[in-house]
Amino acid sequence: MSASRSLFARLIVALLVFALAIWMSFVVAIVDSGRRDEAQHADAIVVLGAAQYEGKPSPVLKARLDHAAELWARGLAPRMIVTGGRGVGDTTSEAAVGMRYLVQRGVPADSIAMDAEGLTTSQSMEAVRRLLGAKSYPAVILVSDPFHMLRLSILARRLHMVPMLSPTRTSPISTRAGQQLRYVLAESIKAPYALVVGAH
Repeated sequence: MSASRSLFARLIVALLVFALAIWMSFVVAIVDSGRRDEAQHADAIVVLGAAQYEGKPSPVLKARLDHAAELWARGLAPRMIVTGGRGVGDTTSEAAVGMRYLVQRGVPADSIAMDAEGLTTSQSMEAVRRLLGAKSYPAVILVSDPFHMLRLSILARRLHMVPMLSPTRTSPISTRAGQQLRYVLAESIKAPYALVVGAH
């Protein structure tokens, strides 16, 4: 092998090792973010949407809403924001289902704002920022599954919000190791993309 080919091969290996190290650092950061609960007094509690079935929250969405209702009961924010649009074939939005459920849990309807249009995490977070108005760097308690926390915090900061992570511990995703791993691996691609590209 010529010296130039040897140098090129070593460069390729070094780049692959570097890329693997970066990817592993994101995996570790995703897991670490999902273990923290930073909930304290904020401007709003934000619940990220998940599937609903014929007007009833899926087990994943229910876990998020129950957790948000507990944060509300602690008096940590004056507002609640629920997100999530309407999936293909659905007659109602995830946000509308979430709002109805939270009202049943004792959260006043006039304290809840909805983003019923967002179909992606980025779209939902952009809508949250609009709903919070012109306030500079509003503090938001972000409620979702643990795997979601890192990407949410990245998007919140890019949208000039102060994120406080508060993952639910009762979601079916969190209690099934195989499913949790699958979501973490997916986020290890989505989180770097959010860091580089941001909300769009």
